[in-house]
Amino acid sequence: MRFALSPEQLDFGTSVRKLLDAGRTPAAVRGWATGDPRPGRGLIRQLAGAGVLGLAIDDEHGGVGAEPIDLVVAFVELGRAAAPGPLVETAAAIPALLQALPDKSLAGRWLPGFAEGAELGTIAFHNGVALDADDAEVVLIADGGQLHTGHRTGLVRSIDPARRLFAVAADESVAEDVADAIATGFDTGALACAAQLLGAGRALLDSTTGYAKQRKQFGKPIGEFQAVKQKLADVLIGLDLAEPLLYRAALTMGDSTRGRDVSVAVIACGDAAYRAARAALQVHGAIGYTAEYDLSLWLTKVTALRSAWGTPDLHRARIADSLRDAAERQLRGTA
Repeated sequence: MRFALSPEQLDFGTSVRKLLDAGRTPAAVRGWATGDPRPGRGLIRQLAGAGVLGLAIDDEHGGVGAEPIDLVVAFVELGRAAAPGPLVETAAAIPALLQALPDKSLAGRWLPGFAEGAELGTIAFHNGVALDADDAEVVLIADGGQLHTGHRTGLVRSIDPARRLFAVAADESVAEDVADAIATGFDTGALACAAQLLGAGRALLDSTTGYAKQRKQFGKPIGEFQAVKQKLADVLIGLDLAEPLLYRAALTMGDSTRGRDVSVAVIACGDAAYRAARAALQVHGAIGYTAEYDLSLWLTKVTALRSAWGTPDLHRARIADSLRDAAERQLRGTA
């Protein structure tokens, strides 16, 4: 199995990164957090113009119909930039869910608007909480094998101000007995979240390394101290080890091990990004706590994303269940 990206995928990631760097993303994040989505919406339309929002959408619905690995490439860069908005829901989870339904009319109804960046979608899985339900044109609720449209009922506290969470209630049932499609949507969203975490971890490492080269203590940069070097080296190792697990999950989205591989990627990327966040906060010191300093955008993002698509305990349980089932099947086959 090939875990190295192709030159075309590397070029695509670079182009997405340049777009986000030129889009004044930190300002868009802060605007989103304070209830002004206009800068963020403008950035999302630019991403749609570059094809990012249509990667998981088939060409018959106005998308690109790309592979999951291409989606991962894009979401690593979105995480690196801490881009705001329900991007996982709009560009990954909902498209995968709708296109897995037997009835394709819902995909034809909503996905063209997603691919163009004209509309945003959000979805609540099981817990009745949806991201940015106040700004999304399409609000869905997936629970108990059924899919409903929904509406927001109240604001839910979030550790990341730019991730505005809302309790939602069901309106109209639009699909029944679609547990498999819902599982596909959840796993695709979790995969994109893992990619965001890896990208955010990379951004934190880059920022902290740059700061350690400039900040001086006892007459020399703190990056020359062995303790700081070791801490940042541990972060780099963690991120580098998580990356192939993320790629494997993307490459096995059509296999029977999909859920297990996605959960492995979520845990690995989440732990690596959290280690990067802790190191960043320790190296930066008190300035890292201030909301005015851009580092805070990534610190809160990583903390929120670690449980946004299932807690670590949930994903460890999924891995254990998958391994147990595989062992039982092997025993039955040799009995």
